[in-house]
Amino acid sequence: MPLIALTGGIASGKSTIARRLAERGAVVVDADQIVRDVQAPGSPVLGRISAVFGADVIQPDGALDRAALGARVFGDPELLAQLNGIVHPAVRAESQRRFEEAFAADPDAVVVYDVPLLVEARVDDPWDLIVVAHAPAAERRRRLVAIRGMDERAAQERIDAQVPDERRLAIADVVIDTAGSIEDTHAQTDALWERIRQR
Repeated sequence: MPLIALTGGIASGKSTIARRLAERGAVVVDADQIVRDVQAPGSPVLGRISAVFGADVIQPDGALDRAALGARVFGDPELLAQLNGIVHPAVRAESQRRFEEAFAADPDAVVVYDVPLLVEARVDDPWDLIVVAHAPAAERRRRLVAIRGMDERAAQERIDAQVPDERRLAIADVVIDTAGSIEDTHAQTDALWERIRQR
């Protein structure tokens, strides 16, 4: 019943790896989805966000206005720390619940936690394996511009706002080089799957 953390910088191909592992039979728990779930309208987390950051970060339909909140905290370490102090404990509790649920359903499950902010928030958790999706920053910037339609400056700002690649690579048990073709990434992911299944 291995518990694997999968991380990588923005546009590093992490989602491609997660999808491939899911196709092979892994149970993928998506940290970004958990963040959205714990911030759902009416949730205690959203109530605390509203109390701290003001009602104007809540849309008329009761949902979080992510753009407004992002604009408020981006580039302000103190406000970002406040936000993380609200969101991270709830995400940690809910992710743990989903891990336990997966292992209860199948004690032999391979559970993969797809988590962008591993270095920042969860690096000391008891992972059986830490997998890092890696592509050079220049390639990730190209993808953000070509695929997500960002301009060069915005793309670079998003990359710069994350921890440096060196810090992610320093914690990796396995690095999947995603700079090449999708087929190449899939081949490396399949090799990882075989390694996990043989453990």
